Amino acid sequence: MKSIIPKKLQKGDEIRVIAPSRSMTLLDTETIQIAKQRLEELGLIVTFGKNVNQVVDDDYNCASINERVSDLHDAFSDKNVKAILTVIGGFNVNQILDYIDYDLIRQNPKIICGFSDITALLNAIYTKTGLITYYGPHFSSFGMKKGFDYTLEYFKKSFLLQEDYSIEDSQSWSDDLWFLNQDERLFYTTNKMKVVNNKNNNGTIIGGNLCTLNLLQGTDYMPDDDNITLFLEDDDLITDDYIKEFDRNLQSLLHSLKNKTIRGLVLGRAQIKTKMNDEKWIKIIQTKKELQNIPIIINAPFGHTTPIITFPIGGEVSIIDGQILIKNK
Repeated sequence: MKSIIPKKLQKGDEIRVIAPSRSMTLLDTETIQIAKQRLEELGLIVTFGKNVNQVVDDDYNCASINERVSDLHDAFSDKNVKAILTVIGGFNVNQILDYIDYDLIRQNPKIICGFSDITALLNAIYTKTGLITYYGPHFSSFGMKKGFDYTLEYFKKSFLLQEDYSIEDSQSWSDDLWFLNQDERLFYTTNKMKVVNNKNNNGTIIGGNLCTLNLLQGTDYMPDDDNITLFLEDDDLITDDYIKEFDRNLQSLLHSLKNKTIRGLVLGRAQIKTKMNDEKWIKIIQTKKELQNIPIIINAPFGHTTPIITFPIGGEVSIIDGQILIKNK
């Protein structure tokens, strides 16, 4: 299927906020106001899906399937909307995949961006329509007072500029529940990006949150591209068993890609509670025959720490002498 590249944003464009996972009731008024103002400072008009605050399932803190799908369809069908941001992640966006009108999306291509649980939605849309989607900040991310400049820089590079861009390390990073205390936060300068295999290659980016991506295995929502570069990260929900879980989830993904050519691997920075370090990353990588002789970079700035880059699922990337270059056309 031919890829569809959504148009870049311009001042005056409308950006729609929807909640295909958890609802916006998780955010306090101040966070919402800061996020909205940040986007408006870029010259964008912020609107909200009519069901972003609906909650019909307390276990998941989300609206109904029909309500979530309705907001997604409304955002894609509204000619004034040029981009879509998800409120936040969660655990059940894959519930809605069978109910989506993918022809509607294909006929009305536009930017859609989020991360974590949204991995399933982004990869499904790309697979079913060819529309390049984006792994990057949620609407909630824009409500962060400190440590957001880097995230904003890469958001603008992806959606407001035309030039290809390289991934540079952030000067510092944080791993905290920032929304609980915006003023007292810890930032670190360790765990910088590291080249494990210094090879050169290029490929189509597939990935996101590893355990969520693996939910698509065996379905027609799983990307079927060849010559792929995997961008993968995972969260700290399984703290003590993170390393074992990441290892077997990665192996499961590699098994599912047995007939595909993997051109590179970029692993997002792990959260502190996972106790992952460079040596453990390398130990896991060295056990995978599928990952030999390809460029591999660890501790890249994306995932569940902050700040994060934005990258295109279905987009093209080159890794040359340890430098990650995203094609931005």
